[in-house]
Amino acid sequence: MRTVFANAATVRRDWYVVDATGKTLGRLASELARRLRGKHKSSYTPHVDTGDYLIVLNAAKVAVTGRKLTDKLYHHHTGYMGGLKTTTLEKLLQKHPQRVIEFAVKGMLPKNPLGRKMFKKLHVFSGAQHPHAAPATQGPRVLIPPAWPTKL
Repeated sequence: MRTVFANAATVRRDWYVVDATGKTLGRLASELARRLRGKHKSSYTPHVDTGDYLIVLNAAKVAVTGRKLTDKLYHHHTGYMGGLKTTTLEKLLQKHPQRVIEFAVKGMLPKNPLGRKMFKKLHVFSGAQHPHAAPATQGPRVLIPPAWPTKL
């Protein structure tokens, strides 16, 4: 018997719509990264992009625990001398709420060309509306169940 590997022609990609309202940022991001990589499928192959397309709505309403709103910092450099810019999670949520989820998920994907291809399948919106009409609305809205066990 031979092992069957997935390839680009045999991969079936679905569209999922996720509502981020009240979801914890890290737990949501890890589940999104898992779905983007395709690890939830039995046909998962590490060197092939087997993941699904994800549309995340209400990114502005994502929940964080502890004092992360004021203590978590995001850094980027402009490329000029002394150009290190720093912003807090609170300011980033006010200005660009979709980037908070994008940064969290991107950090959980592979840092190579395949990871960049996987990241392109993530579409995050701060509100409840999205422009992806045809493929995403063919099926019902799917809320991704949590990957962690719930206490009884």
